[in-house]
Amino acid sequence: MKKLLLFMAFAIFVYANSTAQEGKIRFGVKAGLNVASLGGDYVDGFDPRLSFHLGGLVEIPLVGKFAIQPELLYSSQGYKYNSYLGYDEDYNSHVSLDYINVPVMAKYYIIEGLSVELGPQVGVLVSAKSKYEDSDGTDKMDVKDGYKSIELAMGIGASYRLKNGVFFSLRFNKGISNINDTSIFYYDGGDEPIYNETTYKRKNNVFQVSSGYSF
Repeated sequence: MKKLLLFMAFAIFVYANSTAQEGKIRFGVKAGLNVASLGGDYVDGFDPRLSFHLGGLVEIPLVGKFAIQPELLYSSQGYKYNSYLGYDEDYNSHVSLDYINVPVMAKYYIIEGLSVELGPQVGVLVSAKSKYEDSDGTDKMDVKDGYKSIELAMGIGASYRLKNGVFFSLRFNKGISNINDTSIFYYDGGDEPIYNETTYKRKNNVFQVSSGYSF
């Protein structure tokens, strides 16, 4: 995966230099809010998790109103659930899944400043933590072994850039690859699991609201 990311970075650098004379290449930074959730099997009891993303981007002009925008983002994702397994006592829990994401967005400018965008995204999982809270206290666990290290998604969105370089954007990233890596077993104080599912498919879904600056 590291070789793939290095190749993508090299290809983008070469392409940026080859098009430098055709239009203005913009560099920028962005940050914003994530509304992260899961889609797929057995997710009815899960709730969205509010988190954040931040990173940098390069906008490379193509022909006419088209451009390509690769980005490098740190994105905190995951989900929440409350008393999902039907315990008598209420509890709250959330799972944070933190990724280094590399989206490559194709952009089309409808009018000056306003663009729509579509493109693939590769994510590398860097951290996965579970936090459980009930009347007895709080428990935290590292659950990275339960999730795949690579995630694929498709992004669609829109962005508006002011003349001073400040921009605002909306994007929805729809996961297209399964993020689960193992079967999951839940126990209720005994040796027998409440249920034992074979590995089922779940995918990240993330709605992003961003602001940033490019020059």
